[in-house]
Amino acid sequence: MAPELALPTLTRLNVELPKDIDAASITLDWFNRFSQCLEKRDTTGVIALLIDDAFWRDTLALTWDFRTFHGTAKIARFLNDVLNTASQSLDSQDRDSVSISRLALDKDKVSLQTPYPDLVWIQAIFSFETSVGTGSGVFRLVPISSGTWKAHVVYTNLEGLKGFPELVGPLRSTSPNHGDDWISERQRELSFEESEPIVVVIGAGHCGLEVAARLKYLGVPTLVIERHPRVGDSWRSRYEALSLHDPVYYIHMPYLSFPSTWPLWTPSPKIADWLELYAQALDLNVWTSTHVEKIDEGAISGQDPWSVHIRRANGETRILRPKHVVFATGIFGGPPRMPKFSGMEKFKGKLIHTTQYKTAKEHDGKKVVIIGHDVAQDHGKRGIDTTMVQRESTYIMSTKYGVATFQKGAYGDDTPPPDVSDRIGASFPSFLIKMLHQRQAPRIAEMDKELLDGLRKRGFKLNMGEDGSGVIMLFLRRGGGFYFDTGASQMIVDGRIKLKNDSLIKQFTEDGIEFENGTSLPADVVILATGYEGAMEHVKTLVSRNVAERFGPIWGINGEGELNSVFRYSGVPGLYFAMGNFAQTRYYSKLLALQIKAHEEGLSGYRYSE
Repeated sequence: MAPELALPTLTRLNVELPKDIDAASITLDWFNRFSQCLEKRDTTGVIALLIDDAFWRDTLALTWDFRTFHGTAKIARFLNDVLNTASQSLDSQDRDSVSISRLALDKDKVSLQTPYPDLVWIQAIFSFETSVGTGSGVFRLVPISSGTWKAHVVYTNLEGLKGFPELVGPLRSTSPNHGDDWISERQRELSFEESEPIVVVIGAGHCGLEVAARLKYLGVPTLVIERHPRVGDSWRSRYEALSLHDPVYYIHMPYLSFPSTWPLWTPSPKIADWLELYAQALDLNVWTSTHVEKIDEGAISGQDPWSVHIRRANGETRILRPKHVVFATGIFGGPPRMPKFSGMEKFKGKLIHTTQYKTAKEHDGKKVVIIGHDVAQDHGKRGIDTTMVQRESTYIMSTKYGVATFQKGAYGDDTPPPDVSDRIGASFPSFLIKMLHQRQAPRIAEMDKELLDGLRKRGFKLNMGEDGSGVIMLFLRRGGGFYFDTGASQMIVDGRIKLKNDSLIKQFTEDGIEFENGTSLPADVVILATGYEGAMEHVKTLVSRNVAERFGPIWGINGEGELNSVFRYSGVPGLYFAMGNFAQTRYYSKLLALQIKAHEEGLSGYRYSE
């Protein structure tokens, strides 16, 4: 029977917390026993150090995959399988077991934490080695009724490959030396006239560039293909008022952080210029104005190079033959999602998707209907007669209170560096995050009470996310269904944006929209803020049907809470997906690069699958 998903509260653990807790001593005692058991491959001993419903999450270090095991029964099987070659669960005679050694506790990173009055744990960070790499880990100890402490969470992560460090700091390039022709050398590298890229990355947004940067500084020749004329044009082509909804602390990129003068909220033209600067500063190989026309598979799956057919702006065509291809075109990297309504062809006004929208200035003096949430604020600011058609309930939290609370203690001016916070964040399994957010979401809603009450009075349909967990599961499962308010919600409350959500759309008429309940809405302009199709829709236009059918689901989470096929095995060897927000990509781009580098150097282990 699967263990219950529940937080390790003091009540549930049947514990009264002692007044004086020596966190350092408790942690050191537990870690010494833990490290001894792991190095001796003593699975029984390790399990004795965990509570029954513990989590163990691993990213590549022990499984060469992203896995989360919940409950000591599953953890024991996993440890037996990867640590002991005699396990009956492995059906191949040549799979090597994993060795773990040189475990070391970071004594400066031990902290007693109380997220809530009834929830207490000691968090610590450690390092270790395997036969092929170096690793980092996080664990959290909770008190139990016997007076001792056991682990509720253990996280193990691959940090690097032995013999193949990142080429940064003291290992940075010493070229060009004085007198060397850097420009010619750079042009040679960029042209790939004398060689083939090992990796082709499709898309030069933040995901594509960060993956390319990680690969470059692991010594993997990589080429990024971008269809727009300039890096950053995917942002420049959006509407003028767009800005990122995550603060600057959260969106730093690998190797090159934003300056301390950077604004809290980043306008889209500014992030566009930053991406272009990033590609130039890190000497990334990017071909702009280049289109991928198709991708053919080699004769032997997973062994022969892929054939990537590209066409450049001057009409030149070329077939690139990389060993790996990374799709970095976004969670919704497909074409614009265009809903079909009866009578659309009769409408005499202006009907556009948000991909065609630039500015509300064009709509002054007109009646504007927006199907969806996006761009409404831009119109409301100009006093344009604007009506939002809401099709389903939405989770709302403000950037003022919600986002600040969401990231408190992890990302800010006085928090640990992003790479430390990223690792700590990754150590929380998705279903544990969900339980924590079930507590956090009501607190955020209370801070946003005035705004949310105002929306309800206007008839706006709200929800609290999956099982009351706020934004987190909506993001992980759907990549949508939520809105971080930067002003549009308050405009609805104030009546500056009108709301229509009492009926579904029946049809378009010559001068507006008619609804199923018999009401109508006159319009001069209708904007479809309906997003994009999923990434797979674009990929299907490039690969054969045989390849497309072998992919697993893209995005969403599996039964362990791990994202499907993102930054990890996709179902097709040599094809990968990189997508997510800036913080996700900052962390997981390295793990994707390590998988590719390990493959190239013959270091990849068995991908553990139950």
